[in-house]
Amino acid sequence: MAHYDLSDLRAIVVDDSAYMCRLFRTMLYGFGLRDVVEAHDGADALEKLNTNAIDLMVLDWEMPVLDGAELVRLIRKPGHPMAYMPIIVVTGYSPESRARLAIKLGVNDVLIKPCSPRALYERVIDCVVNPRPFVNSGDYFGPKPRGEARDVKAGSVVIDADLGDFVAL
Repeated sequence: MAHYDLSDLRAIVVDDSAYMCRLFRTMLYGFGLRDVVEAHDGADALEKLNTNAIDLMVLDWEMPVLDGAELVRLIRKPGHPMAYMPIIVVTGYSPESRARLAIKLGVNDVLIKPCSPRALYERVIDCVVNPRPFVNSGDYFGPKPRGEARDVKAGSVVIDADLGDFVAL
């Protein structure tokens, strides 16, 4: 696996579990990031996004106050200052409907908890080294859907080009 210099990236980890925030922060530090902000719900994340320049978000889906879906809906608008920020959703629940909704809201990727550091690293690299162009089709604003499914790996969601077929592992 290639190693990339991610030391200039600033990330935010949004999770209502202090343990999960610490775990994801530690993984991101292990990838070389030096600046990782934590938020414990979507409302806290919005405040921190207003006061910090952030390049990447690792977002829990189910949280009190403002959940992951609502946060993505607020951010993924063409005029929002963080509209193009890569968003990787992590969720402890893996129904197909949740992954489908996350992708349709414009997230870059979905990981199922627990996920390995390698799975997260691969998604981070995919988002920042090989970013997909954004599409604004009226009812969808987000990264262009992938043209083909990725390798199936534990803890991942495989997505086809039409946003329709998902396999959560």
